[in-house]
Amino acid sequence: MEIKQGRIMKYIIIGTGNISNTYVKALSELPTSELVGCVSRSGKKLAIASHVPSWTALELVSVDFDAVIVTTPNGMHSAGIEAAAKLGKHVICEKPLGISVPDMERTLELCSKKKITLAIAYQRRTAPDNLSVKQLLEKGSLGEVFAADLSAKFYRDQAYYDSSAYRGGYDIDGGGPFMQQACHNIDIYTWFFGKPLEVVSMLDTFSHQIEVEDHGAALLKYPKMIGTIIASTATRPGFAARLEVHTSKGSFTMVDDVITQWHFDNIPNPTDQQYNYRHDGASSASVSDTSAHKKIIVDFEKAVATGSEPTASGKSAKETSEVILEIYKKNSLKVGS
Repeated sequence: MEIKQGRIMKYIIIGTGNISNTYVKALSELPTSELVGCVSRSGKKLAIASHVPSWTALELVSVDFDAVIVTTPNGMHSAGIEAAAKLGKHVICEKPLGISVPDMERTLELCSKKKITLAIAYQRRTAPDNLSVKQLLEKGSLGEVFAADLSAKFYRDQAYYDSSAYRGGYDIDGGGPFMQQACHNIDIYTWFFGKPLEVVSMLDTFSHQIEVEDHGAALLKYPKMIGTIIASTATRPGFAARLEVHTSKGSFTMVDDVITQWHFDNIPNPTDQQYNYRHDGASSASVSDTSAHKKIIVDFEKAVATGSEPTASGKSAKETSEVILEIYKKNSLKVGS
């Protein structure tokens, strides 16, 4: 379905859980976006937009809208995307794209067949410093990267996992902090460096009564690079995500997507110190700052209008899930048993 850039795009949100409120707020602040309804498994309305009508999936056939935002739990993303695609509607989906390779492949094939623009809400890709580093890496300006170490040590209490029956399980969440809380950070890692040739990992559960891991470490082998990823929801009180990168020409460190250290001769530090975006993923599941979500929506609307790829396309988001699934597959030792 072709939609001209600049015209108001009408959205339906599928899923009325906590993260849906972030999109309600973001859409309300964009002049080219309008929320016209929601779909909920439980039949409840959006918490901060109770005036918006709630529809059943079957009723959507007769509703006037252009695109869907899928905010259901991880394991239900594919079903939401495919339902929208069959109606010929474009889609923004919460991260991750999916939690199994067959589901993701089926979803992408359907979107391609139906000519559906699919964007995944990996909004950290819109952060200015991440964009600058991505450009420098693609140009080879920073030299040969030989080490990249990501630490995503967050915290969730037991009450968080007890708040919904699906939390902390494989069937719906798809995993622990690697698939859930650190997925955004691993996406930036994969966006920067691609998929590794080989993965080994150790994951276990230390501080929660849950099925999935709450702490783990992975070692990733690339053709000319060795990388590490630590992800956790057991590290109280929760810490900012940190990425340290070492190359043949120097080193840099990023904390919460902002360059905090830059050690290169004759290559200016691209950071803008006035950029103050922070998402406190350390101890809370809520997202109060919608600025990056608005960028994802604007980028999505441009992609729909021009036929271009969104910044976080379904195809590139699939790679992120594949890296995480490989980390789970190669878990070599239950170190806490």
